[in-house]
Amino acid sequence: MSQTIDIHTHWFPEKWPDLGKRFGGQDWPSIRHSGNGKADVCLGEKPFRKIDARCWDAACRLEQMERNKVDVQLISPTPVMFSYQRPAEQAAEVCKIFNDLLLEFCAKSPGRFRPLCQVPLQEPKLAAKELDRCMQAGHLGVEIGNHVGLKNLDDPGILDFLAHCAQAGAAVFVHPWDMMACERMPEYMMPWTVAMPAETQLAITALIESGGFDRLPKELRLCFAHGGGSFAFLLGRLENAWKHSEIARGKSELAPSEYVKRFFVDSAVFEPKTLEFLVSVMSAERVCLGSDFPYPLGEERAGQLIRESKFSDDIKAKLLGGNAQRWLNLEVSQPTHG
Repeated sequence: MSQTIDIHTHWFPEKWPDLGKRFGGQDWPSIRHSGNGKADVCLGEKPFRKIDARCWDAACRLEQMERNKVDVQLISPTPVMFSYQRPAEQAAEVCKIFNDLLLEFCAKSPGRFRPLCQVPLQEPKLAAKELDRCMQAGHLGVEIGNHVGLKNLDDPGILDFLAHCAQAGAAVFVHPWDMMACERMPEYMMPWTVAMPAETQLAITALIESGGFDRLPKELRLCFAHGGGSFAFLLGRLENAWKHSEIARGKSELAPSEYVKRFFVDSAVFEPKTLEFLVSVMSAERVCLGSDFPYPLGEERAGQLIRESKFSDDIKAKLLGGNAQRWLNLEVSQPTHG
């Protein structure tokens, strides 16, 4: 039996340097602890998100992993750390701070916590330099946002960085951030429930229709969060447009459905029939367990959706860990949970 690997978990350090004092400017992320394992992340003086000890306490995470029979958590930055809007040199230093802190955290439970780094994607050469440093230090790959300002993933500089990731053997996890049209969605967390899926669909579609996938090495190991957003559910619309409109076809060499072989998605779709549909579109080889731990819109019990599904034991094993091992290029290991 392969390990159960949760590829989509986030963290915040328990503390980090005062970035506003170091660099100047406003709206830097900071953490304010209120006791009893509770804290607020703020952007400048404005509260951004309430978090708890599961973000920074290794024992709390391991307890949750034991409860959910998860052997390995792949730990990614929370996207508010990215700093893409900052000067590239500042962002590079911020990335180094958080990447090194994440390595320290993962060292508290080697093998069970595995890190993904962040990079200053607004400057691809600096991003490649930080990726190389992190890969040598023990990161398995990198988490990136789905865009940098108005640049989608088909931007030439970002494509160069993705090609470098393939050369470096780095897994790439694409996570939506800085969501579109937030001014029209001021309430009810609609930027997370509505715009996030759209952002991820946009990222995948941009790579397809621009011919980006055709130019990228097939060795690139790419995965998109939240089941690929709305992509799988609107693939038929995209396919129909590609077949019947030269304008909609873009520059891709193949029909859109042919590119599902080029990337993975996680399982964070929360509903049995939705997961079944996602697997039918992506195949049982391209979906990995992802819970979005420890945030409230994540799966409460990581892996439960897959374990209680109608899939065969063989497919469940692929979704729970086998596919993640291929995406991350990990050796097959025995389960470690109790």
